[in-house]
Amino acid sequence: MTPRNTRNIFVYALIGVAVLTILFTALQPADKQTLPLGTVIQWAQEGKVQSIEVQGEELTVQTFEGIYTAQKEPETSVVEILAQSGVEVGTGGVQIEVVTNTGFGTILGFIFNFLPLIFLGLLLLFIMKQAQGGSNQTLNFGKTRAKMLVADTPTVTFDDVAGVEESKQELQEIVEFLKFPQKFASLGARIPSGVLLLGPPGTGKTLLAKAVAGEAGVPFFSLSGSEFVEMFVGVGAARVRDLFEQAKKNAPCIMFIDEIDAVGRHRGAGLGGGHDEREQTLNQILVEMDGFDTGTNIIVLAATNRPDILDPALLRPGRFDRRVMMDSPDIAGREAILKVHVKGKPINENVDLRIIARETPGFSGADLANVINEAALLAARRGLTSITREEFQEARERVMMGPERKTRVITEREKEITAYHEAGHALVGWSLENVDPVHKISIVARGSAGGYTHFLPERDRTLWTRSQFEDMLAAALGGRIAEEITFSEITTGASNDLENATRIARQMITQYGMSDILGPRTFGRREEMVFLGREISEQRDYSDHIARQIDEEVYAFIQRGYTRAKEVLLNKQSKLVQIAKYLILNETVDGEALATLMESDPPGLEAIPSAP
Repeated sequence: MTPRNTRNIFVYALIGVAVLTILFTALQPADKQTLPLGTVIQWAQEGKVQSIEVQGEELTVQTFEGIYTAQKEPETSVVEILAQSGVEVGTGGVQIEVVTNTGFGTILGFIFNFLPLIFLGLLLLFIMKQAQGGSNQTLNFGKTRAKMLVADTPTVTFDDVAGVEESKQELQEIVEFLKFPQKFASLGARIPSGVLLLGPPGTGKTLLAKAVAGEAGVPFFSLSGSEFVEMFVGVGAARVRDLFEQAKKNAPCIMFIDEIDAVGRHRGAGLGGGHDEREQTLNQILVEMDGFDTGTNIIVLAATNRPDILDPALLRPGRFDRRVMMDSPDIAGREAILKVHVKGKPINENVDLRIIARETPGFSGADLANVINEAALLAARRGLTSITREEFQEARERVMMGPERKTRVITEREKEITAYHEAGHALVGWSLENVDPVHKISIVARGSAGGYTHFLPERDRTLWTRSQFEDMLAAALGGRIAEEITFSEITTGASNDLENATRIARQMITQYGMSDILGPRTFGRREEMVFLGREISEQRDYSDHIARQIDEEVYAFIQRGYTRAKEVLLNKQSKLVQIAKYLILNETVDGEALATLMESDPPGLEAIPSAP
């Protein structure tokens, strides 16, 4: 039985005692009038007394007018007193009944007499219990809130983790050391005291830690970094001490701290200075991990997606000796992750997980799990008995951009503009060599986008060339140029395209040194969220003259892309019209229909298969 259930039972017991007290008080008979013994004898002589109940020294007198009480002297007999007074006792006279208290009756009477006092005592005990160890832990701040998993607790294993084979191999050594320490001790090897899991959100850091717990077969303590810090000073350090004390009692064991950046930030960077509560907590962690007491057999796992803000003392050898990088999976890793998540689900024979893996570049493990779950929900909504390729396609786009908004009301004019806009993107991208192949075109609104053109890379890449950037710039501007050519007007639909084009051009110049005028150098020192890809701030290390040149180069890069895209669309204007008209009729085109549409001679719409 859990402590929470015990507390609930205790509360229910108190409520029951309170109810019994109220009932007992309510059901007590009304106060009886107490008479002198002489009056009782006089009434008996006058024939007013029906019966007398004797219980010890207390008399309960039943008369024709009511019930009264009286007291007699100890060791005296009521029968003798009445007989001496000339009152007939027994048949035809006053009935005398002697009640003898049993042990149980005496105890029960004692309990009922003291029931209010017992209730108050139990209530006070409950309040003190809550103050010491209740859910609020009013007087118990310094105790750790870590959850301990024992060896026989069912959990995940390494077989449930896919797409991170190198990371699994690194942590497999930790598991082997805990199971077979003599294998390493014979070679004089020392197991790392700490392992830091680094990677963007959703790549499986916490899942991998759970797998280590399932494989190791030793006690496993799990908690979040934010659970150390409270509003009271010194609580975090006390919890760290308590956590490591419990871990030492259960050694060898593994301790997992999720989101360690909550307490592991660089010291001296906050407003509190050296007296900041978070810094005291971090200092205690540093001492416990590698202080004077270093003979403990405790391995600390920690996970974060912000390694750039962690304190250097936390990352040095002896504390977190090993860093395991967990990046977004490649195509083989995505296929392996998909195979893990489709287990137990009815998958249609037309589904090829290899194709789905190729169509989801940049997806993390959590994204892929979400895609499969969304596909299963769509199949259930459509009343299918298995999940088909169409559900996976729809689920992928829902995860990327949101659900379709077919009920969105737009005018025929807006629909036509959107069709030419997306046709411009697709035609420029299809015509340029270094742009990823066009996978799908749609003018059905998704999320905040009125339409979209999806470019799907043929393979994962980590390096980009200048030619690829230049062609991407042209493809991004193709939609705006198509509107300008067709309607002699421009709209707000290209705002996101212009933002992306400007960002690409500026990165080419300031980060990658691709400007012929400014040369191979970078401009500005940026502080970034490493795995989130966001710039926090930029410190200028160049003059105003260089800033003006950067602006001029950004304009020149965008203008060159604009000129190339406009040249393509002017030369293939009839194809642009053909694609736009097809989109107006069918709203979406992909696969074989898309290839036929792009390669056919205008206006050949009749030969193009319609979208389902």
